[in-house]
Amino acid sequence: MSAKRTEVDYKDTETLLKFVTERGKILPRRITGVCALMHRRLVRAIERARYMALLPYVAED
Repeated sequence: MSAKRTEVDYKDTETLLKFVTERGKILPRRITGVCALMHRRLVRAIERARYMALLPYVAED
C-alpha cells in the first residue's frame, strides 16, 4: 500500500490477497512493510471480507 492511499476496502479482494499467504493466513507487518495503523486496517478488512465470503478462511487443497 502506498503512503498516500489510506482507505482499505474489504470489497477490494485483489489488493487484500497481496497481504495473505497462499494458505490464507494474514502476512505479518515485518513481511509486508506496512505501518501499524495500516496493518490494523488491513486485518480488519480481511476479516470482514472473510465474514462476507469474499475471501476464504483457509485455502483449498
